[in-house]
Amino acid sequence: MGERAEFDVLVVGGGPAGIAAACCAAEAKLRVAVVDDNPALGGQIWRGEPASPGTSQSATWYQRVARLPVHIIAGTRVFAPVGPRTLMAESEDGVCELAFRKLILATGARERFLPFPGWTLPNVIGAGGLQALARSGVNVRGKKVVVAGTGPLLLAAAAHLRQGGAEICLIAEQASWRRLLAFSVGLARHPSKLKDALALRRELAGVPYLAGCWPVAAQGKEKLDSVILRRGAKTWNVPCDYLACGFHLVPNTELAALLGCRVEQGRVRVDDFQQTTVADVYCAGEPTGIGGLELSLVEGQIAGHAVAGHLDAARGLFAKRKGLRRFAAGMDRGFALRHELRNLPQPDTLVCRCEDVPLGRVREHSSWRAAKLLTRCGMGPCQGRVCAPAVEFLLGWNVESVRPPVFPVRVESLIATAASQSPS
Repeated sequence: MGERAEFDVLVVGGGPAGIAAACCAAEAKLRVAVVDDNPALGGQIWRGEPASPGTSQSATWYQRVARLPVHIIAGTRVFAPVGPRTLMAESEDGVCELAFRKLILATGARERFLPFPGWTLPNVIGAGGLQALARSGVNVRGKKVVVAGTGPLLLAAAAHLRQGGAEICLIAEQASWRRLLAFSVGLARHPSKLKDALALRRELAGVPYLAGCWPVAAQGKEKLDSVILRRGAKTWNVPCDYLACGFHLVPNTELAALLGCRVEQGRVRVDDFQQTTVADVYCAGEPTGIGGLELSLVEGQIAGHAVAGHLDAARGLFAKRKGLRRFAAGMDRGFALRHELRNLPQPDTLVCRCEDVPLGRVREHSSWRAAKLLTRCGMGPCQGRVCAPAVEFLLGWNVESVRPPVFPVRVESLIATAASQSPS
């Protein structure tokens, strides 16, 4: 790849939404590229699934995109805009400029972590993170794992870890049985999702599933030895090798915000055709609101059709999207975080792991901006991706503040960015 490449449509993110968008745009004979920091397409949800011919949903989309002249730019991370229609990206080989006529953001989501005593111990890891490590070859066979937090990801992660030979001690879901029952009733209107949920439960037969239960502390010296759980007035200790813990997902909206797109309540605002508030910039998938695989695919297709000017094809998917968004709203209600979780961290519990900032120091300030300036909370390598959503929940602060670069990059990449922005 050269120092500058130009495309009709640039898709940032190679997960399901990005793949669907790229396919629909490329089928309209547009010059399309997908840029993603992973070594292959698939994103987090299809990570490790084979791209070879098969009958699975992922294989169908892999085969579709492989038949098209889509330029795949793998192992490359977009880190800053350098003009109205140009992005800077970094790979192991160097830095490059990616120019476009239209842009589709499909940047996905990340796990939400909430701090509690011991959460920084080795082997306390996100549920999706441990699942991804297992897919990448980390051996979990024979390891005792407690899966805790909230959301459908817990079941998927537990099932995959069990397939890899892990012993799932229990699944602790913080949502109450009442909320889960209401969510389950809504599943009846989505047969495919109900089928998937029942299949996961069958795979996890014999594994205790405790609603209204959450971790209050992780214990160990050099690494995790056990986790203390609470359910109602009862607390007890469970020995384990891993605590796979995540409290649902957070949309990745940083690049959209840098481009000037309006972000409201943590979601990128889009119109019926997935266009953001910035002309010729579209967004699909989890950045517009956590909704799952099916919604990501539909939104990606709508965005792909829209950039190609095939508006009737896009409109044909509106009804399906509407139904899937209703499901997403039900999921938000069903797995809403309970207020007791705000009491988990102690004053000396680290909130910002990058800069070693405890909750007590953060509480001394009245806003996210003040805490950043005076404690460096949110200014480490993760740039607030972990601590900002936690602080938003714990303290109710508005934490929307993004500066380039979106990710940590090499000094030479910053120099190249500055040079590209200088008048010639």
